[in-house]
Formats: sequence, C-alpha cells, structure tokens
Amino acid sequence: MNSLQHERIADLCAELRLKMIDTAWTAAAQAQAAKEGSFGDFLEDVLRTEAEGRRVRAREMAARVAGFPAIKTMDGYDFAFATGAPRKQLLELASLAFVERAENVVLLGPSGVGKTHLAIALGHLATQRAMKVRFATAADLVLMLEAAQRQGKLKEAMHRAVNVYKLLIVDEIGYLPLGREQANLFFQVVAKRYERGSMILTSNLTFGSWDQAFAGETVLTAAMLDRILHHATVVSIQGESYRLKDKRKDGLIAATAPKREAA
Repeated sequence: MNSLQHERIADLCAELRLKMIDTAWTAAAQAQAAKEGSFGDFLEDVLRTEAEGRRVRAREMAARVAGFPAIKTMDGYDFAFATGAPRKQLLELASLAFVERAENVVLLGPSGVGKTHLAIALGHLATQRAMKVRFATAADLVLMLEAAQRQGKLKEAMHRAVNVYKLLIVDEIGYLPLGREQANLFFQVVAKRYERGSMILTSNLTFGSWDQAFAGETVLTAAMLDRILHHATVVSIQGESYRLKDKRKDGLIAATAPKREAA
C-alpha cells in the first residue's frame, strides 16, 4: 500500500473520528494476513479496537467531569490503619447495587478517617461503569444553588447540577454551618433525589447533631433525614486521623487516648 493511500485512510479516520482505527488498522491487517484471516475478521478486529477505545475515553471523561478533587480507589484505602472501618460492608458497597436501586450511603466519622476517600472511590467506580457522577462539598453545592436562585435560574441549576446525575456525592456536611435559606436549598436537593437518584453523603456529625449544620432547623432536618435514611446504608467509621499518623509516629502530636467504657 502506498503512502498516499495511507494518508487518505488517515484523513478519512480523522473525518469520521475513528481515532483507534487510524493507529491500529495496519497491525490488524498484518495479523490477519499472517493467519490468512478473512476481510470480515479484519473488520471485526478494528471495529472492536475502536469500540474499546471509545469506552476507555468515555470512562476517562466521566471521571473528569465528575469533579473529583483527586482520584481515589478502594484498593488505595488503608484498611490496615483504618481498623475502625467496616471493611466487609464497604466492599459490598463497591458492587454499586445501591446506585442501581437509587439508594443512599451515609459515611459518618471523625475527620481524617477516610470518608472522602471512600466516597470518591465509590464514585470513581461508578464512572468506570458509564454512570454520570457529580462530586461537590455541601458548602460549594449550596453556594452554587444560592447564586442561581438570586439570578432566577434555580430550576435550571437544580437540573444541571443535581437531577441529571445517577450518583450525587455531597462531602463535608457539617464542616461549615449553613444559613436558613441554604438549609432549605439543601433540603430541595434531597427531595429531588428521593427515590429517583442515589447519593453518597459524608459527615463528621452524628444524626442527632445535624440540625446544627442546618441553621438549627429541627423540623426541616428531621424531614430531610427521613428522606435520606428511608433507603440508605449508614457506615460508621471510627479511628484516628490518617493524615496525622506520621506526626503521631514522630511524637509531634500525642496519640488519642482510648475511650473508657462507662461503668
């Protein structure tokens, strides 16, 4: 085959956006010729290569648009250190059956035990299965919705940032207290997702203290928790901060004393 034909094929692949075929067809042709394969075998090979390449690019794009602050995996979670993390329960969640059932996962525990890591890891798994995922902190999410509300575009923002995703991850509930209107906006997020789409929520607060994060609105918080927990798996993680383990090891920070059981 002459170089001009190579160029014409490359141009056609570019026009048709066949990125993988452009780079793989010559090797596929040689492989089929060596084993006296048919043209149909050659065509199947290059089309399979193109399809797989598109699936890989789709997974990479889904992970990028999810808004993860970093890519985390379940394999990267240090269960040896996080002895207070229920490993069996967390690995069962990795099947993502809860997403298919539009159920929720709530990760509770003190700072540094890996709640965000686990939330991202589950979200990343979902992107690798072609699910649309969005990650946001609670504060960033309500600030975005608050700005949209001021501009008279709340409905559009709610659809764009909340409704269209199969999995919505809301991190750090309780780290920054919300105002009354912000609490109401967050309630709307929960109401929109209820029995329609899955959520993963992380918080350092027990449920009994969530009203502190939502402007002291006990009635609103109770109604919100009712919807969140109706179809939910609650994962309670205990332990010390993973981020501070090296400083404790070096003696820069005192180790947390074990809690004593009440007599």
